[in-house]
Amino acid sequence: MTDVNTAPGTAGPHLRAAGEQALASRTRGTVHIIGAGLLGASLGLGLRERGVDVTLEDLSPTTVALAADYGAGRLRSSDDAAPSLVIVATPPDVVANVVERALTTYPDAVVTDVASVKLAPFLELQRRGIDLANYVGSHPMAGRERGGAIMARADLFVGRPWVICRDGDTPAEALALVEAVALDLGGVLIEMTPEEHDRSVGLVSHLPQVVSSLLAARLVPATEQAIGLAGGGLRDTTRVASSDPELWVQILGANSAPVVELLDAFAADVAAFADALRDPARVGSKRRIADLLSAGNSGVSRIPGKHGSSERFAHITVLIDDSPGQLAKLLTELGELGINMEDLRLEHSPGAQIGFAEISVLPEVAERAVADLVDRGWRTL
Repeated sequence: MTDVNTAPGTAGPHLRAAGEQALASRTRGTVHIIGAGLLGASLGLGLRERGVDVTLEDLSPTTVALAADYGAGRLRSSDDAAPSLVIVATPPDVVANVVERALTTYPDAVVTDVASVKLAPFLELQRRGIDLANYVGSHPMAGRERGGAIMARADLFVGRPWVICRDGDTPAEALALVEAVALDLGGVLIEMTPEEHDRSVGLVSHLPQVVSSLLAARLVPATEQAIGLAGGGLRDTTRVASSDPELWVQILGANSAPVVELLDAFAADVAAFADALRDPARVGSKRRIADLLSAGNSGVSRIPGKHGSSERFAHITVLIDDSPGQLAKLLTELGELGINMEDLRLEHSPGAQIGFAEISVLPEVAERAVADLVDRGWRTL
């Protein structure tokens, strides 16, 4: 979905209209966010929608001013009372330093971080002998390919898993404050140890990033003619390859052991697949290829659907003219037909004034949706 923002200082679509009552909030007191990029600004936007007082801090004056202009919070002043919660939303390589400083600066506040790697910062803080009674590591499984406050959105965390890492020494009130933020922003709470978290994100986030990037790198020497044949399959498998390399060097470096283990296993599968393809007529080769592809079917069936549910959807492809108003017309008519669209993906046909709208719907309404759309003159595939 394209994020639309208005000029700084005005209320964009991620902010509530002037005078509109704020949503009720579980979060109490002032929340101070250190790091005003995509995650930090999105946290601020979501909490501000619920009337929470949010202050912002960032090493870059421009970054923090931009986040404040978009409504993610206000710049913290020396006269402000101590916050009840500090959220560290900085790059992974400085998380331990910033958490330590926050615990020292605000000794009565609970401190959490939203870094995508949990074990390395925790071990580093332990090594330094820091009192971690008021520290609760957390990680919302949310993000976008592009970063920065300009890409922030208040609903970024809705329906997304939010991992909380705690131990037996974590005070109940500290845990409750971090959980309150996650629940206020629509997250789905999951408790894990730092080790469990890092192994899990290595599989579902870090490995896909590496594989996607390496696949996309194969496109660099390709001819324009070959690239012109690209379709949805290539776009799907390389979508995250446009992520920030500098950030991913930090993430992968901090979680290298689980990722290396996963890459070794993945490389073994690739080697077995390539070996079978070298001589497809050899006895057993076709079965090996089929088994590996079938394992992929089984794996993808385990990926949660919309909002983390296990719901699977049917896909309808509708041909639309590549002209203004056509997509809006299609969406309007779907509403008139009572068809709830769970997801939408657009694709243009190279060299032709036509596009393809792939619509995800519940399987039980797919047949009726196709019939009703055809009756209204739409072409489907």
